[in-house]
Amino acid sequence: MESKKEFIKDKRILIVGLGSLGGGIATSLWFLKQKANITITDLRDKKDLKQSLNKLKQYSSRIKLSLGGHNKKDFKNHNLIIINPGAKIKNNPYLQMAKKEKNLIENEISLFLRFNQTPLITITGTRGKTTITNWIGYLLKEKYPQTIIGGNMPESPVLSFLNKTKANIPVVLELSSFQLEILKNKYQGPNIAIITNLYRDHLNRHGNMKNYAMAKANVFKNQQKTDYLILNYQDRWTKFFLSLKPKSQIYFISNKPLPLNKNGVFNQNNNIYFQDNKKKQLMLNTKRFSKQWGEHNLNNLMFSILAAKLFGLSFTQIKKQIPRLPQMTFRQQIVYQSGTKLLIINDSCATTPEATIAALKRFSNKQNNLVLITGGTDKDLKYNELAKQIKKTISPKNLIILNGSASKKLIKELIKIKYSNNYSVFESLSECLSYSLHLRKYKRDIILFSPGATSFEKFLNEFDRGKAFNNLIKKIK
Repeated sequence: MESKKEFIKDKRILIVGLGSLGGGIATSLWFLKQKANITITDLRDKKDLKQSLNKLKQYSSRIKLSLGGHNKKDFKNHNLIIINPGAKIKNNPYLQMAKKEKNLIENEISLFLRFNQTPLITITGTRGKTTITNWIGYLLKEKYPQTIIGGNMPESPVLSFLNKTKANIPVVLELSSFQLEILKNKYQGPNIAIITNLYRDHLNRHGNMKNYAMAKANVFKNQQKTDYLILNYQDRWTKFFLSLKPKSQIYFISNKPLPLNKNGVFNQNNNIYFQDNKKKQLMLNTKRFSKQWGEHNLNNLMFSILAAKLFGLSFTQIKKQIPRLPQMTFRQQIVYQSGTKLLIINDSCATTPEATIAALKRFSNKQNNLVLITGGTDKDLKYNELAKQIKKTISPKNLIILNGSASKKLIKELIKIKYSNNYSVFESLSECLSYSLHLRKYKRDIILFSPGATSFEKFLNEFDRGKAFNNLIKKIK
């Protein structure tokens, strides 16, 4: 394997997209700490990137800036180009020029895989990635206390810990379709790869569902016979992934008993069973878990315990950890609770209609006065099913919509199904929250902030939006 020093030698390095979420900063710092000189290009100017640039300040003598837009010369004259996952790849004229010059194009994940020698578990899919990644990491820490968790997470981008990895320490990575797009055949596949599910998402980037699925499939393309691929038996895209003929051993999670010739875990009558070589074993009862976490998290639990089992943990080690599984930030996160009377939920990372539907199913019942704050930026998604779920579970006066392009699509769907127009639309999150508090009935009030859309018209991203919501809660408290 080529060393980091050998790889970087004689490279003219261009970082495309510094950003503010951590990935571009971590990538820049990684090269700078290897004593390399770099050029940074970004569509934003120096003023907008001030906070990010301050984190690189001590290395400023080895940094050249090309900001406020891209320059063709940069892509022509640098022979190693590192793409931020947020940067568009398909039909990008700058990257096409770089390819003509035969310049090497990488991203943070491909760089990590180029040098990684640790046991690796990767998780991708539309929903559940972050929860499953963190839960697997938490379970593995029972046997491997130094387990590293990271990937598609602002607080833990992969190049921030590449130099800390060791051969006997597992790494658990969440990977987005954006990060997987450019992976090539030469990179070693993960020991365990998981694809959680596939819903309509990111089509403003991928164009259609097949392209989206192909990007996700890159997670297992380089796996070998000794590796494992875990798929969702009920997901309609599983057949497509199997048609690509993975080399790895296939295991499934299922909400119903698996056929006897399939290996994996399944849920039956509130019990999870592990099935392998036509034999099944009871792993655990799920009644207490479902009450605490909701039915939708059962799939996340099955993915997590199956990965831990395949990685070598015993049933005893796994069961011991389940009552202490961590709550994920901005994912159906309880951010305020006043006894049994008021519950405020921050589900800012619900960026698809399906995620908001799951939240509505979890928190709606006749004993609750449920108020929904929803809406955001469209990414070519469909809102007809969310509209139906809202009509089924939310009183019109309890529906609060944060205006945006996705919100307008949702409203059109609500009109189609003759939902009352007695709902409210506001331009700011603070107005939404303030009004939601006026709708309290003082029995068991739940305010659910679950946008079902991205946030780019009003916020940097879903994490920025989630922090803004929590800051508003603090002010009210």
